[in-house]
Amino acid sequence: MAETEAALRTLAHNVRAARTRAGLSLDELGRRAQVSKGALVGLEKAQGNPNFATLVRLADTLGVSVSALMEGKAEGRVRVVSADALAPLWTGARGSEARLMLTTSGSAPVEVWRWKLAPGEEYPSHPHQAGVVETVSVTSGRMILIVDGIEHSVEAGQTAAFDGDAPHAYRGAGTDICHLIMTVHLPPGPASTT
Repeated sequence: MAETEAALRTLAHNVRAARTRAGLSLDELGRRAQVSKGALVGLEKAQGNPNFATLVRLADTLGVSVSALMEGKAEGRVRVVSADALAPLWTGARGSEARLMLTTSGSAPVEVWRWKLAPGEEYPSHPHQAGVVETVSVTSGRMILIVDGIEHSVEAGQTAAFDGDAPHAYRGAGTDICHLIMTVHLPPGPASTT
């Protein structure tokens, strides 16, 4: 319970700081990210439990990575992260999950994710800001990557890359669980304010 409260406090601090840096009011951030002002007020007070889609919309709108909203200060030059030490940010009804492992630093950060997709289970993603590029590298099993309504089969040993500013989804395929590593390459600088 204390870990959850500490994580909410870190999230609240990081959202408020990113919003302030971007020069956005709660109303304006809510409008751009499609999140209610009440939810934002609660989030900045370390109350509530925002879902994965809300965190992605806030990060995109603020021009930061999801992990920049969730992580505390870095503690050294090298970060080693164990998947079992991180709670999934998304879980599906059939056992699928997505875990944000880490985000690299620098002017154009990269998020590194571990995904597990159960056969037939799908995660639809909203389009990201322009300049975001995603890659999916399947390590076992098979998935269907759907970009702009077109399905692409990606099997173990294959990697696919696409511009994340189009509607897209990930679906487990075949009879086995699909394991994949996803990278989300964020554009340099803050998100567009239009």
